[in-house]
Amino acid sequence: MSDRLVYFNGQHVPESEARVSIFDSSLMFGDMAFEMTRTFNQQPFRLRSHLDRLYASLRLLEIDCGMTIDEMEQVTHETLRLNLPTESADMDWQIMHNVSRGPLSIYKTAFPEDLRPTVSVNCWPLITHNGGFAPNYSSGVDLMIPSQQALPSHLVDMKAKTRSRLHYQMAQLQAARAGGKWPVLLDPDGFLAEGPGWNIFLVRKGVLYTPEPRNILCGVTRGTIIELAQDAGIEVREANLGHYEALMAEELFCASTSFCLVHAATFEGQRVGEGAPGPVFSQLLESWNRLVNLDIVAQANEYAHRLPAWEAQHLEGTPVGTK
Repeated sequence: MSDRLVYFNGQHVPESEARVSIFDSSLMFGDMAFEMTRTFNQQPFRLRSHLDRLYASLRLLEIDCGMTIDEMEQVTHETLRLNLPTESADMDWQIMHNVSRGPLSIYKTAFPEDLRPTVSVNCWPLITHNGGFAPNYSSGVDLMIPSQQALPSHLVDMKAKTRSRLHYQMAQLQAARAGGKWPVLLDPDGFLAEGPGWNIFLVRKGVLYTPEPRNILCGVTRGTIIELAQDAGIEVREANLGHYEALMAEELFCASTSFCLVHAATFEGQRVGEGAPGPVFSQLLESWNRLVNLDIVAQANEYAHRLPAWEAQHLEGTPVGTK
């Protein structure tokens, strides 16, 4: 059993005891805002940017979580601090915020202490995310366009990060049936939007392109890559990008909080460039490593080596502890 603690509705409880009610609006409607932040060298990366987006999402959903953003930030640092001793000193972490409206009012008699929003902050070792992901850094990923489209912004504004994500799941299932590919959803106008939980970039004649932010989640990692590119003198354009532009690209890559960035080897069954990391991607990856003072690929490979023993140890119920 894990020794990890979760901040849950005002107190820190064991991970196994952090349970959301079956009457919660998050279960009933997907009515929950969330954020995932990661650490580098055990320090949260751009936490405030993630919290700014969390509180913007809450405003859109009309949820008052009962905490100021400063209080949420303090709770986040405290929750991470409490969990650090459960793993080795070189372990980085996923930090997850989940906030819902709470149980629906028609079930209020089941909650004698009154209805209130559900607020949780949990930390999870990144060894499971990036250890399993590690081979993709060398092989690249294969992109495809699924039949499932992105949601149009006039129905649900995709700038808010919510748990209403059935369209992502359907796209992933379609891509899995196609041989384990990664799906790039099109928006209702037929332009590239995003993947399930990641943004897409392409390079053409030395210019870095990424979809306009009309129908996408504007990722914190996306913004960081744009900054790194501009600092390096690389021209960046947000544009309407279609199937044609992707096929003509010399480089394609994906960006997300956990893995940071990974190149695409193929798009719709056709090789992208030489199928290997291109020069712009490689430059941005090196810039990212310098920014966070960590070789993210080397870390993932080390996690991949350690992952089987880590999982076996945790399944046996033996805490890993600080090494």
